[in-house]
Order: sequence, then structure tokens, then C-alpha cells
Amino acid sequence: MAFECQGNIEISILKTSGEFVDNSCKEKVEADQFKLNHNQQVSTIECGTETKNSHKLRPEQVYNPLKGVITSYSSEPLSFDDVGSNCSRSITDLPPALISEILNCLDPKELGIVSCVSPFLHGIASDHHGWKEFYCERWGIPVVSGEKSWKELFVEREFRSRTFMGRYSMDNLYGHTEAVRTVFLLSSAKLIFTSGYDSVVRMWHMEEGLSISSSHPLGCTIRAVAADTKLLVAGSTDGFIHCWRAAQDLPYLFDLRGSQNQNTQSRVWEHQGPITSLALDLTRIYSSSWDMTVRIWDRNSLKCLRLLRHGDWVYGLAPRDSTIATTSGSRLYLWDTNTGNLLAVVHNAHLGNAYSLARSRTGNFLFTGGEDGAVHMFEVSADHGESNIMKVASWIPHTGPVYSLAFEFPWLVSASSDGKLSLINVRKLLKTSSRKLRSQIVSNTQISNVEPPQRMLHGFGCNLFSVDIGADRIICGGEEGVVRVWNFSQALEIEKKARAMRGIRLENRMRRRKLQIEMNSKGGRTNQCSVSAVKENPNGAWRNKRGVSIKLKV
Repeated sequence: MAFECQGNIEISILKTSGEFVDNSCKEKVEADQFKLNHNQQVSTIECGTETKNSHKLRPEQVYNPLKGVITSYSSEPLSFDDVGSNCSRSITDLPPALISEILNCLDPKELGIVSCVSPFLHGIASDHHGWKEFYCERWGIPVVSGEKSWKELFVEREFRSRTFMGRYSMDNLYGHTEAVRTVFLLSSAKLIFTSGYDSVVRMWHMEEGLSISSSHPLGCTIRAVAADTKLLVAGSTDGFIHCWRAAQDLPYLFDLRGSQNQNTQSRVWEHQGPITSLALDLTRIYSSSWDMTVRIWDRNSLKCLRLLRHGDWVYGLAPRDSTIATTSGSRLYLWDTNTGNLLAVVHNAHLGNAYSLARSRTGNFLFTGGEDGAVHMFEVSADHGESNIMKVASWIPHTGPVYSLAFEFPWLVSASSDGKLSLINVRKLLKTSSRKLRSQIVSNTQISNVEPPQRMLHGFGCNLFSVDIGADRIICGGEEGVVRVWNFSQALEIEKKARAMRGIRLENRMRRRKLQIEMNSKGGRTNQCSVSAVKENPNGAWRNKRGVSIKLKV
């Protein structure tokens, strides 16, 4: 191998001699010359210089036998002579600001590996601001961060996301007199909102599973509910949107009955058909209807800002930033909310109507469920200013129409008329890149081998109309009029206890086996039985306890 430095400076490493060698041309060193002992010496020279006294490695320098270079880990600035002597530098010699920019190009797994290399990189990688971006890209801004670092929050939430494959406990919430058409989980406030054919909006406590409050009958079926910590909206089949604003003096945010303050409720009428879907962001309200329109409202003045017209009934919507995705008939649309322009459209996304729609927090991935029982995954990309929608993967987990979808990284949950819930892990289908807020799809060869749903939840009646997912819970409502909550919060503890019990049983089994082996080795009962048997049967013939048969006597 030949080593060259700037200015034709070369490094020569000898196995037996520690002297400097004059190399005016390229010097090849055999691989076995890199096997150096601690007492051996390394020397470097400049081209055309004379031999100098050799010296040993300094404490702040470490010799790398694989690369044949001396790496300095000193934090003090090096002089020109030191730079000349160390032709190859380590990443730890770079300024921390430059190292931080390099770490911006890594994903969470790679950044975690870098933090385990050395104490110096551990300090930089653990406090890197990329952990905040990773967390917000996947799960949004946390409600209470406390004293934990962003890395600790990310690792904890990532670990909790794996609990959906563990054991769970299920609670049934009774209160609705007819079918439940919509459910919404507000994890930040630990509240659940449900409504349906009985025209009553109910609020439940997520942890205790108790009914907190319920509204007066609104006069018609409620097909959609959306909420945040400041506003609650419900969409009806009569075309109006009923709004509740949060009250500061209430422990559970909303006064659904309006008994204390009538000013917290309002209602807007614009749609000419049943409202099918609702969504909120910081400044706007989004609503879709069977009148083939999507309306964008100002959440303060409740005035309609923009109208998006479609060619068929609109079933679902999913806004992110300045775009909104909608499903109308069998088509999938992508709109610009600022201008109202159509950016992209996918024709015949499903065989039949596309009933449900979900979207990732970054907005780069769309999930649709349709009348054909299939679930599709699409990627949204922008090339030369034009938006494109490309299908990434497909699943057919249900035998009936998919009425609802919910996504919480990395789990996609679907509810169908066949009475089943499917859990699909899409982690392997996308690789998030930090800083660029852009997701990269794996190669087409891997996409063709899409894994089936990792889990199916079933065992109840048909026609599940709505589903939602949080950090450790899944909520579903259907035709039975019962709201079901799957609680996975204790899955880790249950799994730890189960592993501990399996370990105890295995230890006891090994202890019994060891004792049995010791008894056999000492000539225990087995040898005694064999000796007595030999004494009773010296000829080796075994007697039948029943005696000789009648035929043999004759």
C-alpha cells in the first residue's frame, strides 16, 4: 500500500526499525508490516530530508494500525509542525459546530451509533438538536417535556411505539343508545370524544374510562368530530358545524351542555349536504361534505375562506402545512390551501369509493382505504415545482369496505365493516432524513415484498365505522353503540413479568435436571433396580405376571 500526503510527503512504517527512511518515490508497504508492538516506534519524514532520531507516540496520540496513521485527540490547536507530522486527522479534531452540521445528515439510528463511539462524540450527539426534529416529525410537539432531553424523549417514545405488539387490556364505554359513527382521541388532554346516530357528543376520561359530560341532542346524526385544547367541532348530516370553545375555569376544557356560559357554543351553516370529515390546525377549520365541496374556515371568525369543488362526494380530508389531501369518489386529490389550485390527482385509487384517508405528520405520505377492502400507501414528492403522488405499497387486510384509518408513527390502523382492526407497521417502508424533512422510499425490489399486517384485532360485531390511535391506546366505535378502548400502556410491564416467570421456570427445570444427573452418576435407584432384576432372573428370561396361558399349558 502506498501512502501519499500533500506536498509529496510520505509515511513509511518499518517492522523492526524505528529509523526514518528517505522516500523520494512511492513506497509500498506489505500488510504484515502493520503488526507493531507497544515498544516499537513509528517515524515520519519529508521527501528529501535526512534521517532523524526516532520518537515514541505522545500520550495524546493514538496509532491506528489499520490505517497506518497517527490520530491526535488533543483539544489544543496544533502547530504547523504537528500538522505536518500528522498527515491524517480525526473527526474529533474538527470544531464542534462543524461536527454538528455533519451529524445533521444522519438518521436516528446512525446518530445513536455515533453517540456510542467515544465520550467526546457522545456529548455532541446526545445534545444534538436533531433529536427534537426527529421527535416532532414523527409525533409532533410533546405536551410536557420536563427535565428530559430530546434524546431521552425520543428513545422513550420509540420504545413505547413497540408496545402495540404486546398484551393489552380492553375497556368498553357504554352510553350511546345507537351506533357510534365517529371517535376522536385527544391524547394531550387525556380525553375521548364520541358521537353517532343518537346526535349526542360525549366526552370520556381516557385513563379512567368514565363519562365526563355529554351535549344536548343536536337533532341529527353526527358523522365527524375533531378537537384540540382550544376548540371542539362536530359535523352533522344537516350540513352545520357545531363548535365549543374551551373554558379556562373548567378542568376538562369544554362545557358541552353550555350550562355555565352560552358564549362558548356557536354553529355555522354553509354545506348543502352531510359533513363527512373535519380537521383543525392553529388558524383554520377544514370540513368535507357530500355536497362535493371542501370548505376552509377561519377558526376565530368562523368565516369561509376558500371553497374546493370536487366531482363526487367527498369522504375524507387531511391537511398539512399549505396543502390538503382529499378523497372524492375513487380519486385522491392534493390541493394548495393558499391558492386553491389542484396540485395532483390519482384516478381510480380504489375499486369503488375511497372512504377513508390518513396522512403522516410530515405530509409526505398518504394512506387511503376503500370500498374494495384495500389499504394503499402513497408518497407525495415535488419535482421541478410540480407535485407528484406515487403508490408505494398496498395491503388487503379486510373482506369489507375500510371505513376509517388512523396513523401514529409507525402504526397504521384500519377499521372495516368486517368487524376487524388491522395494525400495519410502515417503519421499513420509509426512512426519515433529518433537516431536509424529506422521506426516502426503499428500493423497488424491497417494496414488492411488503409485509402483511402485523396484528389483527377482532372478536366483536360488524361495521366498525371509526378508529383513532394514540401513544398507547386504540379507540374504535361501530354499529353496536359501544366504544372500545385497547390499552397497551402496561404491555411492557406485562412482558417483563412474563419474561421473569419464564426465566424462573427455566431455572427450576435446569436445577431439577442437574439433580437428576447427580443422582444417576452416584449409582442411585436405577442401578439398584437393575441388580435386583439380574438376581431374580439369572437366565435373563422375564416372567409374565399373568402366568402361562391356557394354550401353552395344554
